[in-house]
Amino acid sequence: MFTLPQKDSGTPTTSPGSVSTQGLHSNHGDGLEGECSRKPDQKPLKLYGVGDPTAMFSSDSPYLSSRGSVIKWFWDSAEEGYRTYHRDEYDEDKNPSGIINLGTSENKLCFDLLSRRLSQSDMLRVEPPLLQYPDWRGHLFLREEVARFLSFYCRSPAPLKPENVVVLNGCASLFSALATVLCEAGEAFLIPAPYYGAITQHVYLYGNVRLVCVYLDSEVTGLETRPFQLTVERLEMALEGANSEGVKVKGLILINPQNPLGDVYSPGELQEYLEFAKRHKLHVMVDEVYMLSVFEESVGYHSVLSLERLPDPQRTHVMWATSKDFGMSGLRFGTLYTQNQDVATAVSSLCRYHGLSGLVQYQMAQLLRDRDWINQVYLPENHARLKAAHIYVSEELRALGIPFLSRGAGFFIWVDLRKYLPAATFEEEMLLWRRFLDNKVLLSFGQAFECKEPGWFRLVFSDKTHRLRLGMQRVQRVLEGKSQVVEDGPSF
Repeated sequence: MFTLPQKDSGTPTTSPGSVSTQGLHSNHGDGLEGECSRKPDQKPLKLYGVGDPTAMFSSDSPYLSSRGSVIKWFWDSAEEGYRTYHRDEYDEDKNPSGIINLGTSENKLCFDLLSRRLSQSDMLRVEPPLLQYPDWRGHLFLREEVARFLSFYCRSPAPLKPENVVVLNGCASLFSALATVLCEAGEAFLIPAPYYGAITQHVYLYGNVRLVCVYLDSEVTGLETRPFQLTVERLEMALEGANSEGVKVKGLILINPQNPLGDVYSPGELQEYLEFAKRHKLHVMVDEVYMLSVFEESVGYHSVLSLERLPDPQRTHVMWATSKDFGMSGLRFGTLYTQNQDVATAVSSLCRYHGLSGLVQYQMAQLLRDRDWINQVYLPENHARLKAAHIYVSEELRALGIPFLSRGAGFFIWVDLRKYLPAATFEEEMLLWRRFLDNKVLLSFGQAFECKEPGWFRLVFSDKTHRLRLGMQRVQRVLEGKSQVVEDGPSF
């Protein structure tokens, strides 16, 4: 279990000249109001951007097709930090000077709970249907359980239907499948930026679908606004801009709770975004993969499936997976809920390439139906551990005088390190990221999320006490100008 380490410093302070907003449920986070007002000489940010995933493509192979070369290039260019981490992964006993990963959004806090539950006898069952080809949508017993699960936890006004459920091996496959069946090659989805950058690959590698970024900025313009706030006005301007460049936009991607910001959209905001999409006949893909990872009680989460009326149910498609909420990113289970049977059938056809084994489907059904364990054991303990870890990292950041966004949802904090850049450029942001990596701590830099303001980083806090504390010590070392390649890690 995560326990709060004893702090060595005194009372935490916020950055000089900034206004601190106490409490995890604040709209703005700590120290952001003063930092995020527009400077007089600051140029306004571009309001949208039409993505070209291969703009920097520079590799080729005589053994691959042009498409294969692009796919290989994505692997070579986009995973540097992650691959470096896996070559030198921290281990308390075997490799104490290895890299601490505060960059990958995984929940590593509840393995003890999960291993006990998944090892119980009701999870171990082998019978002929589980070893044979299933309905490509997923076994009916699992789709029925998913429908009941989502009805309960999404608080749908009416029971959800198993015929609207499709099961795949994770949300990456879902993004890829939906992009392929909803768009022609070269068409695009709108997506608020910053966003989880891997979606670029998910929609492009198979479907050749692009993303039109709806750029958000950190400026706070009034009491009712927050940093990186999405508005319908911004959506309209991005859509108009893409159309003016001859780009056909087919849909809108929403992540709720948002990654990397941790924003939770209100029912009113969701309704406005869906009405915008209906006006323009756009599909809406809603990724709710963090819906049960809202650990601050004052943050009210509302699934899009909880709305009394969907403006365009035939174009609204909801995704969820166990990777985040149940800390099972290696198990690869994801599900789509859509009332559009043409979409469900088309995605199901691709499930022969993205399906789950019958044994895993049985385990997932057993897990999802165990409402007593989920409600009385797992969720309360998971939320408590997430909250404790979040409090620890928040206090460490305050002690360093670093502004950050604090939302009470997800596994990450969106950290403002702009003052540590000698110049406000992405080159300087990358140099800072490399200094972190040289000092054996992996963070995610803002440009990877298409953030247009250099200096923002995503810091993942959902890890065990000893790794989190060591990681924050290494972060502090870099920011205080004491960078050095770590040779020996402390023992705990």
